[in-house]
Amino acid sequence: MKANDMRSLLSTLLICLALAACKGQPPTSDAITGGNPQRGLAAIQRYGCGACHRIDGVPGAYGTVGPTLENIGERAYVAGTLPNSPDNLQRWIRFPQRVVPGNAMPDLDVSETDARDIAAYLYHQ
Repeated sequence: MKANDMRSLLSTLLICLALAACKGQPPTSDAITGGNPQRGLAAIQRYGCGACHRIDGVPGAYGTVGPTLENIGERAYVAGTLPNSPDNLQRWIRFPQRVVPGNAMPDLDVSETDARDIAAYLYHQ
């Protein structure tokens, strides 16, 4: 077998092994949002999201003003208008009044970093 053929075979084998190792593993919330779920929990508490929303794993987050945020990753839409994606969830968290003017969710001046972390926490649940 020629050296080029051997390198090609080895490269193909390595790619197959890498794909096999990844197969069946869903992407983590960190990977899809660029955020950190642990920091997201702290941000959720700091912004007081639980006053209006029910959120699993957040102490005291039993609010009923807004919708429950449980299993948000399984929903088709965010805020009833945006297709559910990490970017759209972060957009909603940061600018709810721009997305749906006059809705009950106030703009809380959530930073871009905090929005990524909050989205990572919510998708992690």
